[in-house]
Amino acid sequence: MLTRRDLLRSATAGAAALVLPTTPALLRADDAKGFTLPKLPYAFDALEPAIDAKTMEIHHDKHHQAYVDNLNKALAKHPDWLAKPIVEVVRDYKKLPAELQTPVRNNGGGHLNHTWFWQMMTKPGGAGPSGELLKAIETSFGSLDGFKKEFTAAATTQFGSGWAWLVKGKEKPLEVVKLPNQDNPVTDGRVVLLGVDVWEHAYYLKYQNKRADYVAAWYGVVNWPFVAELYAAK
Repeated sequence: MLTRRDLLRSATAGAAALVLPTTPALLRADDAKGFTLPKLPYAFDALEPAIDAKTMEIHHDKHHQAYVDNLNKALAKHPDWLAKPIVEVVRDYKKLPAELQTPVRNNGGGHLNHTWFWQMMTKPGGAGPSGELLKAIETSFGSLDGFKKEFTAAATTQFGSGWAWLVKGKEKPLEVVKLPNQDNPVTDGRVVLLGVDVWEHAYYLKYQNKRADYVAAWYGVVNWPFVAELYAAK
């Protein structure tokens, strides 16, 4: 089972200079037999009213499971890749044979993105950003509201399916990026701190086509202490 320490270390593993841990491996498939679906760290209804229980159930048990199954299928003849942490698989997928790159990029990204996504949320009413993380937000965006404005713009203007991400910055402490489909910033050597899924399956049952309403409600379940730990991790 993944520990909080495992997830923290894996989330910072996209940094080019970071030496990834070896044992125990992070987000690694079980005995090279295949990746497995991680359990949610809370009940399906824990994020209500921001995200309804049925959406969480389908999102986790159906969509995330499908990414895991399809990733295992794509890598079935490559046990050496099944033995890698998923963050390495996603970061280095271009080293695979050409015919495997797209399915691994899509399904490996789907598995990694969702594994982090579940941990980046918590029950409503949690603490907001503070300390060094808040300072970085204020330096980068002027204020927490300034961050939300830029992050919301990225999430709501992502055409079609994709994600908005908060990452450690290159020109300033923090930056917002948006990526299509299941692409993840670790592929570009970025360190992920926070992400929101804007695929329709993440919100359509409750919000229909009102993506902006979903994103606004989602801020109420962000696990800011977890984001702060990611930011502080070296």
